[in-house]
Amino acid sequence: MRLSELKDAGRSPSLPLSVTLEDAAGSAELQLLSLLRVLPGQRYVGAGIWRGTPVLAKLLVGSSAARHFQRELEGARLMAAQELTTPRLLADGLKDGEGGWLLFEFLENAENLGDAWAKVEHLPMLADEQHGVLGEALTAVAQMHAKGLWQEDLHLDNLLRHEGHLYLIDGAGIKAETPGQQLSRQRVLENLGVLFAQLPKRLEPFIEEALVHYLLANGEHALPLEALQRQVDKVRSWRLKDYLDKAGRDCTLFSVERSLSGLRAIRREEVSALVPVLEQADTLIEQGHLYKTGGAASVARIEAGGRTLVLKRYNIKNTAHWFKRFWRPSRAWHSWIEGHRLEFLDIATPRPLAVLEQRVMGLRSTAYLVTEYADGPDLTACFAPYVENGEVPEEQVQALVKLMQRLIAERISHGDFKGHNLFWQNGQWSLIDLDAMTQHATQLSFAPAYARDRARLLRNWPSSSALHQRLDQLLPRLTE
Repeated sequence: MRLSELKDAGRSPSLPLSVTLEDAAGSAELQLLSLLRVLPGQRYVGAGIWRGTPVLAKLLVGSSAARHFQRELEGARLMAAQELTTPRLLADGLKDGEGGWLLFEFLENAENLGDAWAKVEHLPMLADEQHGVLGEALTAVAQMHAKGLWQEDLHLDNLLRHEGHLYLIDGAGIKAETPGQQLSRQRVLENLGVLFAQLPKRLEPFIEEALVHYLLANGEHALPLEALQRQVDKVRSWRLKDYLDKAGRDCTLFSVERSLSGLRAIRREEVSALVPVLEQADTLIEQGHLYKTGGAASVARIEAGGRTLVLKRYNIKNTAHWFKRFWRPSRAWHSWIEGHRLEFLDIATPRPLAVLEQRVMGLRSTAYLVTEYADGPDLTACFAPYVENGEVPEEQVQALVKLMQRLIAERISHGDFKGHNLFWQNGQWSLIDLDAMTQHATQLSFAPAYARDRARLLRNWPSSSALHQRLDQLLPRLTE
């Protein structure tokens, strides 16, 4: 295959794939054995064999190939020139009408720090194991900054562990202020803001502790926490908007199809498993364990592909109801977006997996939502034994207080904050039924919505009960 033909190969070309490349020594075949990242029609990154040597190949095609090639090449050369630890560039080339390619040494059995962090993320902040991962990352970043470079797209996946060394990768995002001289403090704060904004929000109280690793490797600048937090907030806000936008378009993370007859969005890694679920959704609901049926919604626990899921159908009750619903996003779509909002913000909710809106000539009709199954007891069941004495286990009370504090911090109202919509899982309360959830732009609109949520939760129990009175004292209120 010629390099230019890759632009028509789609997202999943058949492997192994042979691509003809030319360098000063002549043409040779790159045997591409696996793909690690694909941007269809533009970029194909994978492992392969070139002239008998294992390589990491970056193949750039399409109308922007030359520009992307130059960015990759300049970044790789900048890191090498400043003697930073980075994979060696073994060969590269750019040909008009074909595209560009860069072949790097292949780091066998390397582990990116994103995967390393995922293994320890569930531990209490900041456990020793987390300190280890963040320490490696911040030390490498500090060394890069000391050389006057920064990584625009700084995240843990761009740092690779290999045989006792940490490698910087992805030259396309490497920028220089003055190569060989310390990066300015403002640029350091901006770049660290990018890194910390991609870590769980619950890490934020520990940023100062984590920063010790950076300062030990590069103590050139004082790094005011307030200034760094502003950068973190700025980047996190942008990333949330970008992530929710991706949840509605076809991309690396999501498979999205739109037509006059419907809208279907599925987490890309779930496509093969969940397309059959959506195709037989009504049957699965009828055969499943029904929690709710009829009216505006039908909800069932189903078994599919050896795992338990929740399938929710948003019904159109009659013609009048259809006139109210067809012109605006369905409640299934709203729940899909809000579920991803909570996931991004590190607030527990069953992971949204797929959504389907049926349409007739573009006008919305019945809609479906598939989520993971919350297998714990709900809050009403957990608190039922303690209505009269109010002696709910402290862990569950404090987890509820913490959840409500997080909702206040993010200005999120649930809209139906009753006990049946909170499930106890893994030591925290998980939110379900997100049809009416809203993240408010202003405190003015959030304050009354939060007050309604708080009041709705307390209405689960008689106002005279010890449980109601205890929770009314403990649950956070908005300060005037």
